[in-house]
Amino acid sequence: MGLAIGLVGLPNVGKSTTFNALTKAQNAEAANYPFCTIEPNKAVVPVPDKRLHELAKIVNPERIQYSTLDFVDIAGLVKGASQGEGLGNKFLSNIRETEVILQIVRCFEDENIVHNEGSIDPLRDVEIIEGELILADIEVLANRIERLKKQAKADKSAKGALEIAEELLEFLGEGNLARNFEKADTDEYKQLAREVRFLTDKEIMYGANTDEEGLLEDNEYVKALREHAEKNNCELIKLCAKVEEELIGLEEDEAKEFLDELGVEESGLEQIIHKGFDKLGLMSYFTAGVKEVRSWTIRQNSTAPKAAAVIHNDFEKGFIRAEVIAYEDFIEFGGEAGAKEAGKMRLEGKEYIVQDGDVMHFRFNV
Repeated sequence: MGLAIGLVGLPNVGKSTTFNALTKAQNAEAANYPFCTIEPNKAVVPVPDKRLHELAKIVNPERIQYSTLDFVDIAGLVKGASQGEGLGNKFLSNIRETEVILQIVRCFEDENIVHNEGSIDPLRDVEIIEGELILADIEVLANRIERLKKQAKADKSAKGALEIAEELLEFLGEGNLARNFEKADTDEYKQLAREVRFLTDKEIMYGANTDEEGLLEDNEYVKALREHAEKNNCELIKLCAKVEEELIGLEEDEAKEFLDELGVEESGLEQIIHKGFDKLGLMSYFTAGVKEVRSWTIRQNSTAPKAAAVIHNDFEKGFIRAEVIAYEDFIEFGGEAGAKEAGKMRLEGKEYIVQDGDVMHFRFNV
């Protein structure tokens, strides 16, 4: 599963509606750009990028290819999931395989939609979800500590790892997330985290699912959730699942007009995709030819050979150099020829760190 974003939430908070909107599952035939659902709970979603359309205006390609993100609709969560309640074990194993957690949290009143806990309280809902993740981390960490104690008797190098593990266990026991552990930047912690793969060490985004009025101005529920997100250095994205449903199938200009009427610049789903892309440490570079204008996904701070490898492994093995034009220069000078004439095409070697939006062509030995 790898670089995936997992959607989690309590029953009746809008998680499934959000996932359906993400995949455009309700109106697949009318989708404006390609996507695919790999499994009932997994989808590959295109990353909206207006720059591709600007490149296409110049190049006139046969097709446009977007970068994509994996989204996973994690099995529903209930209290006691860490102890196997509901689909607890399945929930925990699925979420362990994702890199970013998107918590959909209900932030609106509606007497026709029953809340699983009987009332609307975003912080309580978050506490339930994160509490189960913490309990799961405590269990695996306690088992690791027992093994480290045995190792430390014969191997003094295990003593440092044991001390960190015991401090972390106490920290988790106080209701804290591993990602906020003050010694998270130490080598001992990083090694422990690689081995244990703590659920609460993952990046977290909060999706505040509100009503239409809440999109314009934060209601009391959104304010409380926003304060919690800021305290924990997490992203908060405000969306209205009902609005996202209505946006499904609309033409681009119709969707823009609809959002303008609501006073919103970007849909909640677009924010989720863009911020999720960034949280995963990803970025895009472009290739622009008559066959296709394409966005290629790479990790931030990738070198040119690593960027070339996403097209084909042979490109990295036989890499000679890269022809690079900054996106802004490509647009300003009307394409490759104009940019080259203006001296804006650069030849870069193996050490070059690719920048977001670079338009690239690779030279390599076969």
